[in-house]
Amino acid sequence: MDVTADDKTPLMNKTYSRKRNTLLALLLIGVIISAVLIGYCVEFFLHRCQGNAKEDTAIADLLIRSVSAKNIEENLKVLSAVPHLAGTPEGLKTAEYVRDKWLEQGLDSAKLVPYNVMLSYPNPDLPNKVSLLENGTEIFHSALEEKILRPEDDNPNIVPPFNAYSYQGEIEGNLVYVNYGRHEDFKYLQENYPEININGSIVIVKYGYLFRGTKVKLAQKAGAIGVILYSDPAEYALEGESYVYPSSWWLPGTGVQRGNVFDSDAKGDPVTPGYPAKPYMYRLDDEDTALPKIPVHPIGYDDARRFLREMTGPEVPNDWRGNLNITYRLGPGFTNTNRKVKLSVHSSREQRTVYNVIGTITGKTEPDRYVILGNHRDAWVYGAMDPSSGTASLLEITRAYGELIVSGRWRPRRTIIFASWDAEEYQLQGSTEYVEEFQSSLADRAVAYINVDLSLVGNYSLYARGTPLLYQAIFAATKKVADPDGTADSLYDSWLAKSAPGADKPSVADLGTGSDFEPFVYRIGVSALDMTYSYDWKKIKYYPVYHSSYETFYCVKTFVDSNFLRSQAVAQVWAEVGRHLGDAVVLPMDTREYGIRLRQAMDAIRELYADKMEQQDIYFDDIYSALDNFTSATERFQTEMDQVNKDNQLEVRNVNDRLMNLERSFIDPLGLPDRKYLRHVVFAPSEHDQYSSSAFPGLVDAMFEIDSDPRPEERWDVVRQQMAVIAYTIQSAAYALLGVACI
Repeated sequence: MDVTADDKTPLMNKTYSRKRNTLLALLLIGVIISAVLIGYCVEFFLHRCQGNAKEDTAIADLLIRSVSAKNIEENLKVLSAVPHLAGTPEGLKTAEYVRDKWLEQGLDSAKLVPYNVMLSYPNPDLPNKVSLLENGTEIFHSALEEKILRPEDDNPNIVPPFNAYSYQGEIEGNLVYVNYGRHEDFKYLQENYPEININGSIVIVKYGYLFRGTKVKLAQKAGAIGVILYSDPAEYALEGESYVYPSSWWLPGTGVQRGNVFDSDAKGDPVTPGYPAKPYMYRLDDEDTALPKIPVHPIGYDDARRFLREMTGPEVPNDWRGNLNITYRLGPGFTNTNRKVKLSVHSSREQRTVYNVIGTITGKTEPDRYVILGNHRDAWVYGAMDPSSGTASLLEITRAYGELIVSGRWRPRRTIIFASWDAEEYQLQGSTEYVEEFQSSLADRAVAYINVDLSLVGNYSLYARGTPLLYQAIFAATKKVADPDGTADSLYDSWLAKSAPGADKPSVADLGTGSDFEPFVYRIGVSALDMTYSYDWKKIKYYPVYHSSYETFYCVKTFVDSNFLRSQAVAQVWAEVGRHLGDAVVLPMDTREYGIRLRQAMDAIRELYADKMEQQDIYFDDIYSALDNFTSATERFQTEMDQVNKDNQLEVRNVNDRLMNLERSFIDPLGLPDRKYLRHVVFAPSEHDQYSSSAFPGLVDAMFEIDSDPRPEERWDVVRQQMAVIAYTIQSAAYALLGVACI
């Protein structure tokens, strides 16, 4: 059949319509497939760039489970096998051992970082000692070394008992007993026994209650020409002198606590304060430093008994007595007036090289943000608790992290830095020099510093101290870790029950000093935590074998942590806090905790001093106004945190930067009054006890015994200044948290 033109048109239109519909369908399918592919790519990109918007709890569980008590035990056995004092060949070998282990374990890098610092050592040819003289002739002297009580503890590299940085000299004089050598002890003698002249005398002082260097500084200020330190069995042998090491962990009468006596706000190398101890650095002359100007020497309580039992003078107050079976007397001098005490110290002060070991795992999303886990490595002798228990745990943590990295299962969002510090025992030298050298980078980039000086000093409970921003991180971690004693569902529960029974959360103490967190917190404002497994503070004041040659692997294994489950628990918490800070999209910090702690601290100060201050027309109104503003800012910020879009990198970075920098807001670049290297307005070690923390230290120090100051007007001016600085700093922190530069 013939088809006319008019007949063809409808047929052609139908054919075109079918082709068009097919093309549109194919196009639509292509769009859908493209959308799916683009969505997948976007999801993949965000996953790579955001580092998991939702936290991977499986990694946390795997990390915690992989930390092995047996591995920690084996690590400790190796690390405490020989003495490894800072600046010695054994110290360097231990540094190289840690570096090599980290490289084997799969960290991205591990290297030695050297510093040339001033250290101190006994003279092997001229031993330090305390002598009893009669008519100028020595009739007795203190032991030149600790007695070896187990053959396994013998080693030719055990350093004799000494106090690092003591002044050299041989001096003779009368002996005066001054209890713990605290400010109040010297004041008591001055007010009640003015006839007992400290000036020109040698003082004998019990270890305890405050840093040994502060004891020496106070004795020097009082006019003493020398200091003898000893550990009284009242604190160090509570079950009696017959039940001591090696039968228990209590200190025997021959045991001596070593330690440095350098007391200064400028921690680190004494001759390069404020700057890294590199070969090119200018160094102070010895006499221009804050080092002691009088000889100091430690002895055991067996030797102390010989001197104390022969002393004359009034009997001491009841609360000054120790547990030696003698009558404690104040002196001065001895019942035999022909006798005197002689102090001979020949220790050197010399420059040597020490080595930090720095290992890194580079973050996949924020490599320019650092979470730092640190522990010091050097020990006075074997250091099985201080610090090798911490180093043993750190090596196990890095093994667990390394396995995850090498397997490809995980890489943290942020860079994690592992630090094995050297020469901490010589007043925090390794960590301080590191912060001084890398201050600009660390101040810009460090998120937090998590410190474990030693994993355990006892077997009672977890003990933690830290800045408030990190409370929530350690609470969260301890809830994931089993209680090593099996008395509770989690470590958190047992910690709560033992540290703060009846409270809604465990007790976290303020940071004082005495470990490597100090330069991070007080110099550059990096939030920090420090933790250990401890003894019952209500019953025991100090762990007995501290800094003696009896602080051995045997002591830890036999008396403190036989199955190493407590060491494991601390390591698990340490690892998880580091992982959480390194991996969470939004940092696990709660600013509200800071507001609560600030108000608690200021309430305590107001209760102590308000009446006295009001007599000088000084009031707390401005400070509490700033506190109200800060509290309001923390609530507003928390709302913002809860609503942040975790897939928006800029939003996340903005919130995290404000969290990270809040601690920096409390740094005063001018420092505390007369302590310019301590710059944190809220927390710092007490001027009168370096082991203790003092909230709002500038104000507390200014108010300390202000009425007895011969020039109180000047002190009251400092009080007024500090009240203004505190109000300003808190208000500035509120502005920083809100991210405003103008209101």
